Amino acid sequence: MSLSIRNQISGTVLSVTPGEVMATVKVRLDGGQQITAAITLEAVKELGIEEGSTVRTLIKSTEVALATGAVDGLSIRNRIPGTVTDVTTGGAMAGVKVAVAGGELTAAITRDAAEDLGLAAGAEVTALVKSTEIALAAV
Repeated sequence: MSLSIRNQISGTVLSVTPGEVMATVKVRLDGGQQITAAITLEAVKELGIEEGSTVRTLIKSTEVALATGAVDGLSIRNRIPGTVTDVTTGGAMAGVKVAVAGGELTAAITRDAAEDLGLAAGAEVTALVKSTEIALAAV
């Protein structure tokens, strides 16, 4: 199945913590980073997600925020360090490609934000993604 979601990075499930309706799934990405996805318990069961499962993380580019400095005091658990490889700007928006260990992420942010942050190839950034904005696909 082909998807329009640009950010797809494979990994291995480290743990599944079930709740009443949702579960948190910790995944070690192929590059070694650890992220957490919050998905429905029904999806966990239907996809057969369990410790040791191979999954593909799916993150819409509009759900990736970027930081150029220290990231403290945030509830966002998923913080992935990387290096900007390309910035493409249009009238209102910018597409920022970020090389991360084991893959690449694309962030769709406003042009003003990209300019205010001084984003350019070579800039060190941290990609921020809420756990509720990560989907998982069974592999």
